[in-house]
Amino acid sequence: MQGGATETQITVSENTTQTHINEPIERWIELHFSWAGKSFRLDIADSDRVFDLKAALRDLTKVPAERQKILGLVKGKLPPDQSRIADLRLVPGKKFTLIGTPEGDEIKDPSQLEFLPDVVNDLDVDFTEDLEASNAYMSDQRNIRKVKEATEKLKVNIIYPLRPGKKLLVLDIDYTILDTKPLTSGSLPPAECARPRLHEFLEAIYPYYDICIWSQTSWIWLETKLVELGMIGSNRNYQISFVLDKTCMFTVFTERDGKPWTHSVKALKIIWNHFPQYDASNTIHVDDLSRNFALNPKEGLKIHAFKNAHTAEAMADRELDKLTRYMLHIANVTDFKSLSHKNWKQTLRSLQLP
Repeated sequence: MQGGATETQITVSENTTQTHINEPIERWIELHFSWAGKSFRLDIADSDRVFDLKAALRDLTKVPAERQKILGLVKGKLPPDQSRIADLRLVPGKKFTLIGTPEGDEIKDPSQLEFLPDVVNDLDVDFTEDLEASNAYMSDQRNIRKVKEATEKLKVNIIYPLRPGKKLLVLDIDYTILDTKPLTSGSLPPAECARPRLHEFLEAIYPYYDICIWSQTSWIWLETKLVELGMIGSNRNYQISFVLDKTCMFTVFTERDGKPWTHSVKALKIIWNHFPQYDASNTIHVDDLSRNFALNPKEGLKIHAFKNAHTAEAMADRELDKLTRYMLHIANVTDFKSLSHKNWKQTLRSLQLP
């Protein structure tokens, strides 16, 4: 044990009480723990989950959640990640011990760290068909606070100035406009991993939409992909306005088929809070995963995943041609809230726009 250990403090969020008249007051709990001979303090909210507690411990000690052994916080085994802190019935000033080895340099090749894309998870759910579940997400006090925290932390680098009067396209990358697998392995050059007609799609819709790229990968990997695809730094008839990565996303908790289920979300309100010219009336979010729309189901348009690039089937893909026609069709709609993007292909057929 090191003598004279100093006390380090971290807060999971700012200690706010009531920022809006209709919002309930948050209850915060001060906790103290020891690790590696040092004392630490953290403040956590009743509406947080065990997942958030582990994340705070990781931020303080660099001990990843899977290596954390938490002693003395609760009697017996710590509940699952989705459990609410309020249900632990912790008393202010509660002390506990953390045991665990911090993340080291087990992986020597940096390409195995920052440059690795997220693992593909094919489990998905359509929240446009379960608005009750989506409403539960949106009214969850923790999720409301997570949006505020993400808004406060977000520092947007504007690549190309936003244009007055334009609508906003929020566009995913992995398996939406790019088959990530062959690009990551190096088996195909970037241009051959892109979904067919990518640049034609962006050039066609650009007169009406500013473009935000939002990917569930790290910034370094994302920047590399955009440059290699010729979406940034090339002489194209469109511009990317700004880019968001996985640090702007957060995890939410629910149940699926009676079992706990967690996933990340892209909360459009984070963008709207930064750029008030955009809101639900003029924003469309295109992604291959419906679960990313959980906090904004009506603004989401699901496009089928693009995989197996360079096969005959993939090379014949014309999903972006269809999306182009749909987005141009709705470009002059005053209020997108009147639309149902879920049925976008049916709309094309009804208008005889194949």
